[in-house]
Amino acid sequence: MDRRTILEELKKVLYPYTENKELLQHITDDTNLVKDLKINSANLVDIIIDAEAKYNIEIDFDSAEKIITVGNCIDAIAEKIK
Repeated sequence: MDRRTILEELKKVLYPYTENKELLQHITDDTNLVKDLKINSANLVDIIIDAEAKYNIEIDFDSAEKIITVGNCIDAIAEKIK
């Protein structure tokens, strides 16, 4: 699965946690989940759980700790689905 496909599916995972839905149309690898998308930091755990369920993967604590940007999230997912 390529990065573009993961990004498009990740937008669906992020949708319920993003107040301004229009921001999702312009996200890049550098988009910060908390600062740019205004996602509550407590919801990051929910996003990880949702991504794990969507891709049938398990994101370990070390990988989860590094998820700050959209790119970090895509990297963690891509690494686990290989």
